[in-house]
Amino acid sequence: MNRLLIVDGSNLLFQMFFGMPSRITNSEGKAIQGTLGFVGALLKIIRRTEPTHIAVLFDGEHENERTELNADYKANRVDYSQTSEEDSPFSQLPDVYAALDYMGIKHTETTVCETDDWIAGYAHTYGDNTEVIVASFDSDFFQLITENVSILRYRGDNTVICTPAYLREKFGIEPSQYADFKSLTGDSSDNIKGADKVGPKTASSLLSEFGNLENIILNAAPIKKPSIRESIIRNADRLRTNYKLIKLEGTVPLPFTMKELPYTYDGITTNEVLKGIGVK
Repeated sequence: MNRLLIVDGSNLLFQMFFGMPSRITNSEGKAIQGTLGFVGALLKIIRRTEPTHIAVLFDGEHENERTELNADYKANRVDYSQTSEEDSPFSQLPDVYAALDYMGIKHTETTVCETDDWIAGYAHTYGDNTEVIVASFDSDFFQLITENVSILRYRGDNTVICTPAYLREKFGIEPSQYADFKSLTGDSSDNIKGADKVGPKTASSLLSEFGNLENIILNAAPIKKPSIRESIIRNADRLRTNYKLIKLEGTVPLPFTMKELPYTYDGITTNEVLKGIGVK
């Protein structure tokens, strides 16, 4: 079976840019810590997963349709156009793109959707006949998990591969219930507020009893605990909006077909890549 590795490029770049212990510069004084970390992490992910195909996807700068549903969606994110170049991960994006080109790895930026939508599209389109591994720390992708689709959360030697068993053990839910679960609990990273009084354990219990978010809302009256029952009823509209924000349908056109994404690792190292693009 083919193995498709889809990398959430923006997520990995931010993780590496802010996760490095200090600002690293080359002999010319150019900051390279984000590029160094990105390439090193990507090569470790490749060696671990041994993919037959790869795509690295980045969020472009354009209007986000989800803000039409909720103006507060991701409103807590830093506007890096207002920060110094030294403090912006995007300042090292050209070098990251050059590195991917040097390694022969397809990459692109979104123009009309979020990277999440493309990644969901790959999981839905190819996940029945291909093993798909999504490398990202974005928990939204948990809803895509199947027996063939897993989420890799890169932490060096402590990297975790998230499978259906992982979700059952961690949250007590099925992957198909994750969008419902997150709608109930909210997501501070995306500035999505859930139902007050409903934490992960309560959300899991409600989903175990009612199956999905809509059934919880429609059958809220019999919920035993008054504070939970009232919260669900009071926040019904918000919870339905949350679900629309979080649910990944994966129906957008994809930037590459599988035929465009073959990759064979040739043993190249991080230093070789950085030297090859002239930043080492």
